[in-house]
Amino acid sequence: MERIAIDMDEVTVNTLPTLLHRFNRDYGYSVTAEDLKGMKLEALHPELHDEIKAYFYEPSFFRHLQVMDGAPEVIAQLARQYEVFITTAAMEFPPSFAAKYEWLKNNLSFLGDMNFVFCGDKSIIHADYLIDDNARHFERFDGKGILYTAPHNVYETAYARVDHWEDIRRYFLT
Repeated sequence: MERIAIDMDEVTVNTLPTLLHRFNRDYGYSVTAEDLKGMKLEALHPELHDEIKAYFYEPSFFRHLQVMDGAPEVIAQLARQYEVFITTAAMEFPPSFAAKYEWLKNNLSFLGDMNFVFCGDKSIIHADYLIDDNARHFERFDGKGILYTAPHNVYETAYARVDHWEDIRRYFLT
């Protein structure tokens, strides 16, 4: 059975609206997703790099984020035909671990705990496919990388791309 590894942030979990809301509130900006075409927020405001990263170190930041439209339904369908693992580089922000685990249990309860992979370097993931919004995770990945569209990666052209979960359904289930 083929194996699919699926990233959490900006693939399964819609992180950006909460990040932008908090950033705009705290610093008096009105940054939109459109403003981030081809870059991350810390590239747009490098003078606030540490402050932006600090959001991800807040233990509760990840707990109540919105699920990406269609993600649970498509993941459940994929799990009937593939081995599915949710993979997150949680060790990049260790305080996020408990909140991410809680989020997974609340939103993807049909997957077992053994299908959640918390790691740092995703090159350790042994899967046929990795769906991720960060192309850097594909550089040493042995399977096929599939880029999930996010504002920061719109100009990346080196990998197969999906724009939303319906694209993932079509890619793997038709």
